[in-house]
Amino acid sequence: MALTHFDGDGNAHMVDVSDKPATAREARATGWVRMTPETLDMITDGRAKKGDALGVARLAGIMGAKRTSDLIPLCHPLPVTKVALDLAPDPELPGIRVTATVKTSGQTGVEMEALTAVSTACLTIYDMVKAVQKDMEIGGIHLTFKDGGKSGRFEAQP
Repeated sequence: MALTHFDGDGNAHMVDVSDKPATAREARATGWVRMTPETLDMITDGRAKKGDALGVARLAGIMGAKRTSDLIPLCHPLPVTKVALDLAPDPELPGIRVTATVKTSGQTGVEMEALTAVSTACLTIYDMVKAVQKDMEIGGIHLTFKDGGKSGRFEAQP
């Protein structure tokens, strides 16, 4: 399969989607922030000195999805119609599992918006409690689902 973000001379360019029909698009991505059980307890008990770590991370994820085209050079600016983030404490990790769902009706998909939402939320969790634990680990960020467009439906295998 040819890479669409390069022209015939190998130069990067933004893909022309003007001839594509606008269709319903949806993407989901996930990731996690691993931390000590004590740091997780501090977050879930609402004792982070900077405030509500999960609430702030949720808002940051929404903002990240909306600003994806400002961060990723060849992403099209999209009229995002929904961004939802689920931030779930997981004592087995231990840490926070982050899932983002993004929707639009447009000429290109929202996979990058979902991935950016998760990344931004994870980075914000780190920022909110880094004074307590600097060796937290962010990982597992990947696309789990996408639907719509020419390539159709994708579901990651567990």
